[in-house]
Amino acid sequence: MIGADPLPETVAGRAANLFRSFREGDEAKMGELVALLTPILWHTARAQRLDREASEDVVQNAWLALVRSADSISEPQAVLKWLIVCTRREAWRVVKQSDRVEPTDFDNDELVAPVREIPEDLVLSNDRSGRLWQHIARLPERCQALLRVIAFADRPDYAAVAEALGMPLGSIGPTRGRCLAKLREQLAIDPGWES
Repeated sequence: MIGADPLPETVAGRAANLFRSFREGDEAKMGELVALLTPILWHTARAQRLDREASEDVVQNAWLALVRSADSISEPQAVLKWLIVCTRREAWRVVKQSDRVEPTDFDNDELVAPVREIPEDLVLSNDRSGRLWQHIARLPERCQALLRVIAFADRPDYAAVAEALGMPLGSIGPTRGRCLAKLREQLAIDPGWES
């Protein structure tokens, strides 16, 4: 719908605005949408215990599916949920086709999304991220799923997150708080973690 009012500046709102602009002919907006949502999709795929290569394929397939289905998505506000569901289903399909990879099979550098930095910063960042994701992997599965989705949002859209994860809307904030408290407790007793 051309000329629609922009949605609020949540991740879902920004995604909807970018997707709407893409459908209206501004192809550059797809690149911005990819940059905005790929970290969320990456961790959605990784949450299914896929290795790095399989996760990259799953995320790429989700983006291809979006481009192919762009005209059939009637509400741009649904694009975030659509991509999360598509990524999760594609990951499940890949898991069914192959043996499930155990979390102990991951190297620390596989637990973080691809990053382009100078070598020294990359080493420090990978060590810190790897340590953080090891602690997240010790949390209950519900906490892991929630933190993977909201960790990359400045202002998480709790309605979209609740729908995508099948959680009641009112439980997202309190669950997030409890999960972060558990994570802080784990990090506080880790001698290798510097706050």
